[in-house]
Amino acid sequence: MELTLPFHLENFIGGNFIGPLSGQFIDNINPASGEVYGQIPDSNEKDIKIAVSAAQIAWATWRTTAAEKKFSILNKIADLIDQNSEALALAETNDNGKPLWLSKKVDIYRAAANFRFFATGLMHFSTESHSMEDKAINYTLRQPIGIVGCISPWNLPLYLFTWKIAPALAAGNCVIAKPSEVTPVTAFLLGKICKEAGLPDGVLNIVHGTGLNCGEAMVKHPAIKAISFTGSTKAGERIAAVAAPMFKKLSLELGGKNPNIIFADCNWEKMMTTTIQSSFSNQGQICLCGSRILVEASVYEQFKTEFVERTQQLSIGDPLEENKQGAIVSKIHFDKILNCIKIAKEEGGKILLGGNAVKPTGRCANGYFIEPTIIEGLGPQCKSNTEEIFGPVVTLQPFHTLEEALELANATEYGLAATVWTQDISKANTIASKIESGIVWVNCWLLRDLRTPFGGVKNSGVGREGGWEALKFFTEAKNVCIEF
Repeated sequence: MELTLPFHLENFIGGNFIGPLSGQFIDNINPASGEVYGQIPDSNEKDIKIAVSAAQIAWATWRTTAAEKKFSILNKIADLIDQNSEALALAETNDNGKPLWLSKKVDIYRAAANFRFFATGLMHFSTESHSMEDKAINYTLRQPIGIVGCISPWNLPLYLFTWKIAPALAAGNCVIAKPSEVTPVTAFLLGKICKEAGLPDGVLNIVHGTGLNCGEAMVKHPAIKAISFTGSTKAGERIAAVAAPMFKKLSLELGGKNPNIIFADCNWEKMMTTTIQSSFSNQGQICLCGSRILVEASVYEQFKTEFVERTQQLSIGDPLEENKQGAIVSKIHFDKILNCIKIAKEEGGKILLGGNAVKPTGRCANGYFIEPTIIEGLGPQCKSNTEEIFGPVVTLQPFHTLEEALELANATEYGLAATVWTQDISKANTIASKIESGIVWVNCWLLRDLRTPFGGVKNSGVGREGGWEALKFFTEAKNVCIEF
């Protein structure tokens, strides 16, 4: 199949590509060039209403479709993503600003893996039974919820879009999905792939638009019984406020302000190489990035010197070329990051490296680029260490004891992920058990097994994604008790 991209994207509803009922569109901007290169639907509650109607018709048959048939369709979607990986990677880079090599290596590969994983998983998804000696037997039915809403962010567009959609479909639900209005293109192309793969009309409906007009309408619609959302804590608060009184199921994967804890006894070379990645991958626009680097005092100066030197070697520029750092996703986010750096200076932070916008030559002269930025001298209560920046900005803080490291690590309202570097297994286990975080990596970062639960604590959200956790979220448990 050939993935062509029209200037005006359309919603994918009931198996058809249609424009927004309002006739209103939003400019889509290439962040590397700053140029408008397309428009997307500015959908609202009217578009959500017809998407729900299409899903209601489709659910009558999709809910009882045999597991083997669902497996075949979802696996075909994975195959088509693989077959069109070059076109999808280019679309992702043009839409998001990330380096093309990163889109190929991570985003598109993972999108296919998500569908393939849950296609296989549904074939092995089982439920429990409990025998009450000679009295009765209980068994659990896991039944699809019905129509669910999936709202995904702009930082890993197709990767996280499919991370939600695949388990929802595998569990037998019909889906109303909204990608970020900042990065809509690969979601639009996914609609074409699903059509080609034979996914029945109305099972997946992709509606484009803003959170205020489109996302809010999804959350409010009474027929949408569950919401899976990844995005900012502020947006998550609004979704919870609207959905909770309606008793909808909620999975909210929100912000992170993750500590990267480095002890003197670590594998130094591996730690340095990985810390560069965990600090600045995807321009720091990954919720799992280690934006607060905590270093044992005895090696703090050594770390600082080498970390700055290595970061200086990261090339910044056109994401279609072999650069390590691409563009920030949008002008709004570009301005936010620069303002956060300004606040860090006002708080007394010392900029060890970076802190400035970059203007590459050629087609990227008007793009949104920021230098990788390293800041020291800020205490744990400063805004730069408590509020999510979500950009190529990290802070350094020294610690003297394990207890102090834990105190610094737990000093924010976030609790998504943490990284620990030490060769002492006892120390690693102590940190892992006491740190307030949903995910802990020891001597590695972003090493993900799709079978494991994913999610945070505190202001980093509620619920878990991944593996059986995702399939359980997208189903309702019903106990059946039969007396002998």
